[in-house]
Amino acid sequence: MNVSELGRLEPVDLREAWQREDGDFTPWLAEPDNIKLLGDTLGLDLDVETTEAGVGSLRADIVCRDASDASDESLVLIENQLERTNHVHLGQLLTYAAGLDAVTVVWIAASFTDDHRAALDWLNQKTEQGVNFFGLEIELWKIGESATAPKFNVVAKPNDWNASIRGVTAQGRDLSETKRQQLEFWTKFKECLESRDDRIRFQTPKPQHWMNYSLGRSGMVFSSVISTLTPPSVRVQLNLGGDNAKDWFSSLEAEKDSIEAEINEELIWHNPQNKKGASIRVEKELDFRSPSQRQEAIEWLYEQLKKFHEVLKPRALELTSLEPPEPSEEEVES
Repeated sequence: MNVSELGRLEPVDLREAWQREDGDFTPWLAEPDNIKLLGDTLGLDLDVETTEAGVGSLRADIVCRDASDASDESLVLIENQLERTNHVHLGQLLTYAAGLDAVTVVWIAASFTDDHRAALDWLNQKTEQGVNFFGLEIELWKIGESATAPKFNVVAKPNDWNASIRGVTAQGRDLSETKRQQLEFWTKFKECLESRDDRIRFQTPKPQHWMNYSLGRSGMVFSSVISTLTPPSVRVQLNLGGDNAKDWFSSLEAEKDSIEAEINEELIWHNPQNKKGASIRVEKELDFRSPSQRQEAIEWLYEQLKKFHEVLKPRALELTSLEPPEPSEEEVES
């Protein structure tokens, strides 16, 4: 390639793409591909729950769940500005965060003043661990007559955020052998999913024995699990949590025969009396750590997860009840 033929990046005014924050930018950002771009920038797996959420007399732009966290404390608030930051939006941001009890707060603007960047830094220092504030500047660029491309730049974040999102990947040498194998397995499994099926929303691989997949409804989550117990096994399950978990489980169990026939597997219907949650599982004895069984484990998990999405997801989303919190991580047993 002749270097002289390379194009030049040209900035594009935000108002050329979005005239209004509420009518143009917020709906654009809430679209799956665009919220994923924002999530990738932050190291989060964002799942839009609602836009223009009512908080008293005000309305928050976007409310998301962090699909990489199955707990009920994963609310993400996003406030948008197509101009330089101002005190009004800072006040609204804090009002929304308090009203919604958000644990991650994201402020997007055309540019940040030094005062507002410093305010977010102070909030990250003074608020309790686990509550995070981000400031991002949005830019638009193009090359010649090419399509306009958005770019998010992080200008404020929690002090340890780089370490947490690089985390285990950058510091793999600090992991135990089992944790390293788990991370390696889920990374390969994610590659498998991304190359075959874009319907299954996979969270960022982590060195743990489970990974969750959003169904788009609170209180329900699919999990794939790799167990090192004797005998080692892999499984896929639908986890139900919250006050309505038992009723949901009973409704699905009433269709047990037809569900198992469609999945073509005998399922494990797990409904412990001493816990609020319940699950529906399929399991196979395979050792994800074994080089000779690793690919088989990946293929089996993929096939079962696909069946669960096709057979159980539609039934689960039709269940009627109050919206409970997401199942906690503790409800995904080792």
